Amino acid sequence: MSENREPIFKAPWPAMVLVGAILGAFAWQVFVLGEGAYSRFGFSPAGFEAGGWPGLLTALFIHGGVVHAAMNAAGALAFGSPVARLFGLRLWGGLIFFLFYLACGGLANLAFAKLHPGEEILLVGASGAVFGLIGAATRILAGGGRLAPIFDRRVLFMSAIWIGLNLMIAVLGFAPGLEGAVAWEAHIAGFLAGLLLEGPAAWLAAGGAPQPQETPPEAEG
Repeated sequence: MSENREPIFKAPWPAMVLVGAILGAFAWQVFVLGEGAYSRFGFSPAGFEAGGWPGLLTALFIHGGVVHAAMNAAGALAFGSPVARLFGLRLWGGLIFFLFYLACGGLANLAFAKLHPGEEILLVGASGAVFGLIGAATRILAGGGRLAPIFDRRVLFMSAIWIGLNLMIAVLGFAPGLEGAVAWEAHIAGFLAGLLLEGPAAWLAAGGAPQPQETPPEAEG
């Protein structure tokens, strides 16, 4: 007699594809591109001002080491899963999910460039985009699976914790388990982008249609 088996991975497919993209790009970086990946696909404020705008997105797929890549992949899986479910698991919802991820990462890097104009600092990694997923997941968690308002007290409380952790990194100058400086500015910018863009992204994922409203019960006379 056959038994119903639970799937090994219950994560939604857009989150799994994102994890595969992060780890696959890192493998390509290590075994094919080598050290040249940093200068070729990394992002710097000076390079951006010189016309290197593609680095806003390409830097999201280049990492400083296996721990860096693994941490971002784990974050993308953990926080990307509720966001992917909110947007829907059809092709259109998946497309919105990936565009949302890239938009958060690109805006995080752009904010870093604006805060460090003309500097040669090289920025790599998906952390800004992952923090966009964290910001989006914060509203979902606060709403019990639904999209909570940005100014909901639970959203504000959890946001203060995430932003506070990054400000602590700014004071310490490092994060445990990671080598080199941490772009905490990009983390905060990505987080805020996720908070703000999730509503419009969810609207687009739903086809631009307003969410159905529950009909209030009729009073009995």
